[in-house]
Amino acid sequence: MTKKTQVAIIGAGPSGLLLGQLLTKAGIDNIIVERQTAEYVLGRIRAGVLEQGTVDLIREAGAGARMDEDGLIHTGTDFSFQGEHHHLDIAKYSGGKHVVVYGQTEVTRDLMDEREKDGGVTIYKTDNVKLHDIESDKPYVTYEHNGKSLRLDCDYIAGCDGFHGVSRKSIPADKLEEYEKVYPFGWLGLMSDTPPVNDELVYCAHERGFALCSMRSLTRSRYYLQVPDTDKIEDWNEEKFWDELKRRIPPKMAERLVTGPAIEMSIAPLRSYVCETMQYGKLFLIGDSAHIVPPTGAKGLNLAASDVETAFRLFVKIYKEGRTDLIPRYQEVCLARVWKSVRFSWWMTTLLHRFPSASRFDFRVQQAEFDYFINSEAGKTNIAENYVGLSLEELE
Repeated sequence: MTKKTQVAIIGAGPSGLLLGQLLTKAGIDNIIVERQTAEYVLGRIRAGVLEQGTVDLIREAGAGARMDEDGLIHTGTDFSFQGEHHHLDIAKYSGGKHVVVYGQTEVTRDLMDEREKDGGVTIYKTDNVKLHDIESDKPYVTYEHNGKSLRLDCDYIAGCDGFHGVSRKSIPADKLEEYEKVYPFGWLGLMSDTPPVNDELVYCAHERGFALCSMRSLTRSRYYLQVPDTDKIEDWNEEKFWDELKRRIPPKMAERLVTGPAIEMSIAPLRSYVCETMQYGKLFLIGDSAHIVPPTGAKGLNLAASDVETAFRLFVKIYKEGRTDLIPRYQEVCLARVWKSVRFSWWMTTLLHRFPSASRFDFRVQQAEFDYFINSEAGKTNIAENYVGLSLEELE
């Protein structure tokens, strides 16, 4: 059986769903093919800090009502170095911009609901997804669903299926230009239904390792600890986690920290990765399929959203104005922002984490750099502008 659409989207995570909704609102036909079930997609525990550009794009997709009602506006963020607490007014140093704390799971749920309401087609629980003839004028996707082999003909393919997905793997290996840095530690995360220890996020650099106090709502907290890359989740329990967190955050915060049972605990490895071949033939890579950043600085979902915006604007120009000449600009525009965000995430990671190979000298230099950035007008502006998100280039 063969279906036909204009844009085939591989992956029903937030980037695939966001692109699908934007295209649907613009009258451009699209079908999403997803390997997992909808329940599995919603079960992923991910990011929760949205840049203003991401917020605006979600609204444009028609899925912003609940975000606007429940999202927490943050005009600042906090830093701690060896227990010394500093507040950064990001609105003041970024020209009045802010971020919104709203969980990625909720973003995904809202986009799913909006897509269902608009009658968009999402095919979940597919197997053996393959991309064909992506260099030709007639690319297509094959997959298996409910025991049947199916084919989806299309004009273009958007690869929104993550780092381990099929999209990037469909590009010939000799055409891929890739860059990667793997960090010698991971983040142990714990989510609990407890009130956040602070009104805004707190990034903590400590001699025992990095910690982050984050949140999903006024009643749900998300905390992280830097752990060696050799640690397994079995090495930790809730009591051990809370005890270690208290050691790494400022003493006054540790006193008022509310602990509770974990909803979820997991360890995530940290890496920086960029595939500069973001467009090949009729295939466009979006989000984690093209780049990965450490979660320090909260750029992952926001980078994916900026890719979505560029792809969406491009498809509108192609279908409404016939501007196929702009196709090579997709990669140029995306990579200009990707590398700046990769730099910021790398810098935040190196500034705030303890590296196993670091000497006493390295730690003192790290402390001096922190002192400069957090006590300098130029330094605070640098952090704030990158934290709220740099602007995206126009296609033309």
